[in-house]
Amino acid sequence: MKVLFLGTPLFAQIVLDYIIKSNHEVVGVVCQPDKPSGRGMKFVSPEIKHFAEENGIKVYQFEKVRKSIDEIKAIDYDIALTASYGQILPQSFLDIKPCINVHPSLLPKYRGATPIQTALLNGDTETGVTIMRTEAGVDCGDIILQEKVQISHDIYYNEFMIELAHIGGKMAVKALDLIESGQDKWIKQDHDKATFVKMIEKTDGFLDFSKNSDEIVNKVRAFGDLISCYITIGGENIKVYKAQKIDYELTKNEKDILCIRKRFIIQCKDGAVEILRCQAPNGKILDARDFLNGYKFKSDKVE
Repeated sequence: MKVLFLGTPLFAQIVLDYIIKSNHEVVGVVCQPDKPSGRGMKFVSPEIKHFAEENGIKVYQFEKVRKSIDEIKAIDYDIALTASYGQILPQSFLDIKPCINVHPSLLPKYRGATPIQTALLNGDTETGVTIMRTEAGVDCGDIILQEKVQISHDIYYNEFMIELAHIGGKMAVKALDLIESGQDKWIKQDHDKATFVKMIEKTDGFLDFSKNSDEIVNKVRAFGDLISCYITIGGENIKVYKAQKIDYELTKNEKDILCIRKRFIIQCKDGAVEILRCQAPNGKILDARDFLNGYKFKSDKVE
């Protein structure tokens, strides 16, 4: 089948690669427009744009899909496939040709834009990938394929996102094969069981050491690769990229900093969390041992 692919970040690029290598033809890639970035605010293209062009695929970058319907209608395709595209698709687009979506959760659980982060944040041991029919609502379409995936207790967002993208890419090809051969069977979602996830803001990265260790570490696993989790010491924000809970006898108070044998440990509600990788303001990202060699603490507690 001729596929019009819509997606922007790395998750989408990995899925796209599987479709390119399949028996289906990708006739176009729709991604978000170039955006200004860095100190010079120069416009930077999404990596998927370069990837598509390297594979000889025409790229479209619509500010708003709803304003580009006539141009989309002129594209010769049989089915649209979306994966982390970044825009809500209007009914006028969905009316053109069939459309399916790759969603990294076990729908109807975790509908919305941050299902992977939410699964890690909640400390889930299982999630999955769903291929569904795209409808006007939020991730509410009928399901053609679904696969469960176990979540390792020490996996972080970037690594897990890539793992789910590879699974999603294989499933997307299988779904296209089923649809092309007329063997597709669809299951309606139980909307009464639907849960929704929220967008992430920078303030969500604050690590509150009056919480328990699982909550703190799960937040680093979920957000550290994206918005940088942080602790505040003496008015300075220290970014945290990796942490682990440790068995530690409760001898001090919550939020106390315990630098023991070059280990960066902070007391929390039910024990302690060890910071493994972090960054001082205007500094480099360092392993905790190297960080402690050069950082002078302005307080013996986190705020």
